[in-house]
Amino acid sequence: MIAMQTLPQLLLLRGQQEPGRLAQRHKKRGIWREYSFGDVLEQVRGLALGLDAMGVKRGETVAIIGENEPDNFWAEFAALALGAKVISLYPDLTAGEIDYLLNDSEAVCLIAQDQEQVDKGLAIRDAVPGLRHILYWDTTGMWSYGDKGLHTTQEVTARGIERHRASPDAFGAMVAAGQPDEIAVLSYTSGTTGRPKGVIVTHKMMIDNAHRIMSAAEVRPGLDYLTYIAPAWITEQIVGVTMGLAVPMVVNFPESPEQVLANLREIAVEMMVFAPRQWESLAATIQARMLDAGPLRRRIYEWGVAIGHQVNVGRLEGKPAPLLARLLYPLADGLVLEPLRDKLGLTRLSLPVCGGATMAPDVFRLFHAIGVPLRNIYGATEIGLLTLHQSESYNLETVGHWMKPHPDAGKPLEWKLSEAGELLVRGGSFFQGYYRNPEKSDERLQDGWYQTGDAVTQTESGELVFLERISDLRRMRSGDSFPPQYIETRLRFSPFIKDILTLGDESRDFVGALINIDMEVLSRWAEERNITYSTFTDLSQKPEVAALIREDIRRVNLFLPEHARVRRFANFPKELDPDEGELTRSRKLRREFITERYQALVEEIYRGSSTAAVNILITYQDGRKGTLSATVRINDVDEGFNIIELQDNRRAIA
Repeated sequence: MIAMQTLPQLLLLRGQQEPGRLAQRHKKRGIWREYSFGDVLEQVRGLALGLDAMGVKRGETVAIIGENEPDNFWAEFAALALGAKVISLYPDLTAGEIDYLLNDSEAVCLIAQDQEQVDKGLAIRDAVPGLRHILYWDTTGMWSYGDKGLHTTQEVTARGIERHRASPDAFGAMVAAGQPDEIAVLSYTSGTTGRPKGVIVTHKMMIDNAHRIMSAAEVRPGLDYLTYIAPAWITEQIVGVTMGLAVPMVVNFPESPEQVLANLREIAVEMMVFAPRQWESLAATIQARMLDAGPLRRRIYEWGVAIGHQVNVGRLEGKPAPLLARLLYPLADGLVLEPLRDKLGLTRLSLPVCGGATMAPDVFRLFHAIGVPLRNIYGATEIGLLTLHQSESYNLETVGHWMKPHPDAGKPLEWKLSEAGELLVRGGSFFQGYYRNPEKSDERLQDGWYQTGDAVTQTESGELVFLERISDLRRMRSGDSFPPQYIETRLRFSPFIKDILTLGDESRDFVGALINIDMEVLSRWAEERNITYSTFTDLSQKPEVAALIREDIRRVNLFLPEHARVRRFANFPKELDPDEGELTRSRKLRREFITERYQALVEEIYRGSSTAAVNILITYQDGRKGTLSATVRINDVDEGFNIIELQDNRRAIA
């Protein structure tokens, strides 16, 4: 078991005791480069001492923005070593979003990846009074920048290395001064309902949560881990940053987000954590490739997956597989399943994890069928990771059994349900509050219990079942309620649907839906069928596409009670975009914003119209603004659906 300590103390221990042990691997310019713990310690020590010489003090805030690269992690370890706290930023944030986060976190230093991120920092520098330094680690395209406030991390690190030679004990003393209860990270919420809030995350909380996963999943030292999700998400702080040191793991950095699948096949990692959207995208890739395959190959694929489902999913659910399926499994694995895992780079994947939001059980079943033992993890930024699918048998409709906190983190985890069915939690390293926001912090506590905002239940075997966000539960005019996320997660299993927003409230008589099509998959599908189109808008409104979506909605409707079934839908005329405020940076829907933005379309859906004229203000990548004008088709899911008759019946009942 890992001792309770700060992350820099753990890094120093690894670097001194196992300097030659492989810590990180990064593909850069086509070559995999390896870094031992000794290499990492040298870089971190130099940068920490260099930052200290620049005047960055204990307790101040250092912001980091960039893709997942070793330099990103080194910058965080360095800031933590000198006693500063860190805020990691999503690399696709706009300058305006960065402005808010740097001011709210009181950042004094911004460490950026490259020219793009430096430009954002320079654009908002005057609006952030406390910002004293901007550093960057990728010098590509920076030769013409003469701003005296800019420094490379390499030059700062070099100064720190010189300082270490002159004062060999300075870094050790700096690290020894740290305490587990000190703030390590400010992890900002996704901001689905308002401004993001900075959750205070201590070193104790990081170690505690790493311990929970390590003990629940029996993670072995030396395991190859793929870092892909941004450190701005608390789960990557716990897994990639903390467990990378604590287990320790070999943390593998892809060349770029676009090269993840190609790099994954080269190294075939053993553990990775994706959000539901990434797993759903991977599942859509599998299904899309089968759409491209000929009839014979498609039938062989379907046969192999069916055998895998009987054996692997059956074992998981405690159902014995038929004898014939067990006999045919080696053949199915050799012909279909193993080649498919190899194509995706999943041949060695023993601990694949999904977290951050709900995902359809059908996606889990697909991966288990092909031999990838995908697990669910559940928690919240404020309270940490709580449950995980554990052992070799678990229920895919759940988010797993409760994990155990570190013995030095506090009391054991306890939970109960409020009268409204909301999950309340206490114990472990617990909620430390929102940074500079005591009022919002107090709102989340009830007599010492943290209010998660989630409606849950528990199976007889003790596994937690996530039902819905309390705030997202919807009630129709009839008084009947329906679960939006239940519908949405199951529809996202379709390879043709990227996002879906369900509609309906106490002023409506039926459930409607707005669909964000998957352009990549549907464009190939359309080309194979000689369906011509020019733009996303054009393709999204094709009758053939509407027919495809209609069939997927009908399939999900079969599992829903009559009042909760989707009756009418329309396809968005443009892709939902975080830069437009329609999605959070972790690709969660901003429901209220989208509903308000497409209010005209929503009203036409409930008015019974067959089309709607929409005019949407958009912002182009170069900052220019414009208006998207389109005529959007509105579709009935079932033939004969009569909205007028439904409204008349409602009035008669009233």
